[in-house]
Amino acid sequence: MPGFIVRTLITAIGLWLANAVLPGIDISMPGTLILAALLMGLVNALVRPIVILLTLPLTVVTLGLFLLVINAAMFGLVAAVLDGFQVSGFFAALLGWLIVSLTAIVASWFIGANGRYEVLIIDRRR
Repeated sequence: MPGFIVRTLITAIGLWLANAVLPGIDISMPGTLILAALLMGLVNALVRPIVILLTLPLTVVTLGLFLLVINAAMFGLVAAVLDGFQVSGFFAALLGWLIVSLTAIVASWFIGANGRYEVLIIDRRR
């Protein structure tokens, strides 16, 4: 359970950063930010795999580039469901997804699977 909470907070930080950097993304309240992070985790866990499976031929033909469209669509889907979260268009959704993903990647360097801060120390004394 702590891992889920940490990942949700990391996603919320990414959404806040996207809101601060991109003019096409508007999140009105902090509560909407947390709710959007929760919903984004739910959409990425349940809806995204089904959409990827249904569009697999198109993804293969485009050499995987269609996955960018799917990821932007999932970002836009979360914005369409929540009232206080607006995305102005496709490129705003794509860049917003990219910022949230990069935030999660950077955080995963320090946070392990169980939600704890982890550092690997290699001792090479001989």
